[in-house]
Amino acid sequence: MANQISFLVVCFVVLALSSVSYSLPFVVLHGLGDQCKNVGMDRFTQSLSKFSGEKGFCIEIGDGSHDSWFAPVTQQVDSVCETVKSLPELQSGYNLVGLSQGNVIGRGVIEWCDGAPPVHNMISLGGPHAGTASVPLCGTGTFCVIANLLIGLGVYTSYVQEHLGPAGYVKIPTDLEAYSKGCKFLPKLNNELEEFKNSTYKERFTGLSQLVLIMFENDKVLIPKETAWFGFYEENNFKTILSANETDLYKDDWIGLRALNEAGKVTWLSLPGGHLHITEAEMMTHIVPYLVDPFKTIKQYGQS
Repeated sequence: MANQISFLVVCFVVLALSSVSYSLPFVVLHGLGDQCKNVGMDRFTQSLSKFSGEKGFCIEIGDGSHDSWFAPVTQQVDSVCETVKSLPELQSGYNLVGLSQGNVIGRGVIEWCDGAPPVHNMISLGGPHAGTASVPLCGTGTFCVIANLLIGLGVYTSYVQEHLGPAGYVKIPTDLEAYSKGCKFLPKLNNELEEFKNSTYKERFTGLSQLVLIMFENDKVLIPKETAWFGFYEENNFKTILSANETDLYKDDWIGLRALNEAGKVTWLSLPGGHLHITEAEMMTHIVPYLVDPFKTIKQYGQS
């Protein structure tokens, strides 16, 4: 009788485990000047969903292009935070795919968003994680005229920090004192300021299962391109670029990057294209495996 009961218990457990779904949706956060309804972003999200078999959500930040330029990045983080908490499909957790500026917003959500569902894997394409030494080029048009006027006022002034999104992660290596005092976003995100260190940021970031950092070899938007791998210029010069493991952020483990790396949870990838130039074949190889349900078969590239 006891053996029969034990057998039944084992069968019940096996059936229960077999019914558990490991499927996770994913979220896409677009870059500066982009918006979810743009053809490229929609195609990117739909392609990842098609090949992974998972449901994808491109989360808009405010009204899209305008707010990505002119809303302070902390406000953009708050916007995404509220969205991920409100979507019922994400409540058991999700994976995150960030493009350029979307990566620092994504990290802000991971580190700061109280009560949010957990992020399992983060795939970062061309993210300015250690900052960028110049405001990204805007091009032409009304937005750019306004952006250029703001930049002319001084990137670390309170007004510009409150009205120009990318000013929140501009880091001029020859003006680090002004950066530490005036920059309202990146020093907090990277736990750089001794008097404001927050162990919760590190705890939450190290909760990731996998962090995939993709750098583009011909990136002319991020300065330097190595910021996509948390590398940056040595203090007070624009010549020497420190690799991630040579920076204080890594050595002193301000946000847990070293802990993640030593645990084998960081993948460092370098692709040959320009900023965010990624082919569908590269998406299949370097992004989809981190989104797919491990019990599903990944659809082969080119299949319908």
